[in-house]
Amino acid sequence: MNKDTQSIAGILFDKDGTLLGYDASWGPVNRELARIASMGDPDLADRLLLACGMDPVSGKVQADSLLAAGNTHEVAAGLVAAGSPYEIGELTRRLDALFTSAAADSVPVTDLRAFFGRLRERGFRIGIASSDNERSIRETARRFDFEEHIDFIAGYDSGFGTKPQPGMVLGFCEAVNLSPSQVAVVGDNNHDLHMAKSAGAALKVAVLTGTGSPQSLSDDSDYCLPDITALEPLLPHRAAI
Repeated sequence: MNKDTQSIAGILFDKDGTLLGYDASWGPVNRELARIASMGDPDLADRLLLACGMDPVSGKVQADSLLAAGNTHEVAAGLVAAGSPYEIGELTRRLDALFTSAAADSVPVTDLRAFFGRLRERGFRIGIASSDNERSIRETARRFDFEEHIDFIAGYDSGFGTKPQPGMVLGFCEAVNLSPSQVAVVGDNNHDLHMAKSAGAALKVAVLTGTGSPQSLSDDSDYCLPDITALEPLLPHRAAI
């Protein structure tokens, strides 16, 4: 059953698959990730992709897999476990650099500056919580020119813990002086929704611009929307501050 949204004053967004279309933004990055991790061995690259949740032929990424939901260190560890010859720390560093540079080619699901501007005009506090690194998030905000609308940014390396732990939500609440009962969390996979639940967030919103499906997301979400723009009419006209 859909929940009432009138208490919402802050919104914490995931990045990849939520603000950015997953397939368009991350399909090529995942293939480059496998090339790096395999040291250029195409057969090993395909095996690594499969082990981490991507079909190397179709490019389809499995919902809640390592590539869909893991942070950089978790992905690197999974690649090493599946046969990458790298040491985990070195591969993590290489992948973080790749992910930061990938912001230049990412594809937003809408005009993000305009979208966040509309939410800001209605009084909402806004944050981004991603399993990507913080530098990559900030580069994305800079590229799409919405930095001025964002109150809080947390990556896996920002010191708030990792998804699905509650730390990113609680850090956002502290930064904007709200309680979890005033916050909506928006994401494209169950790590986001479980993070919201563990923090006691008022609203868990799933979007279908990532790797999740209605079937994989509906049980843990209060709303399952086609994309972030469908959130706007659900929110109070003015933030409940």
